[in-house]
Amino acid sequence: MNLNTTTGETITVSEVAFAREFNEALVHQVVTAYLAGGRSGTKAQKTRSEVSGGGKKPWKQKGSGRARAGTIRSPLWRSGGTTFAAKPRSYDQKVNKKMYRGAMQCIFSELLRSDRVILVDEFSVAEPKTKLAISALEKLGIKKGLVVVGDLESNLYLAIRNIPHISVLDAASCDPVSLVAAEKVLITVDALKRIEESLV
Repeated sequence: MNLNTTTGETITVSEVAFAREFNEALVHQVVTAYLAGGRSGTKAQKTRSEVSGGGKKPWKQKGSGRARAGTIRSPLWRSGGTTFAAKPRSYDQKVNKKMYRGAMQCIFSELLRSDRVILVDEFSVAEPKTKLAISALEKLGIKKGLVVVGDLESNLYLAIRNIPHISVLDAASCDPVSLVAAEKVLITVDALKRIEESLV
């Protein structure tokens, strides 16, 4: 499979990685699992046994005229424990390597089919200035999207981080959610080759 860069250079890439039929169910499962893995799961509440105090029976069992009570930390009482207390948990969903690789192949293939990929020989800025990055992106017709480079330099990261609707990643950090959400994906030849190696 041949791809053309913005300068007219032709790059040959694997059809296995970049010409795969789109599998919506697989992509949905992997994207959902990726988002679920980002959830902290650190919510915590205390049960009646974990709330401080309440070691003594408030009043005797019989004869007071009031309802029987064994502890002031009952969930029915003010400052008592929570009945079904939330506990820290993991939201991780299992996705094996073959599924993840297959989903990434589907996503890249669909991006290429829908002409959402702009392939360039290289992309960098001389100084960490936002206006330089904006100027370079405007020349390529990108207002919203994702920039993927082989190795992320600090100048490029600092220049892009304040631009709304534009994000930048290196090839190793490329994830399905960022790719699916991107209107356009600007990718360097070096990054494309590295991604191809990981997908074949």
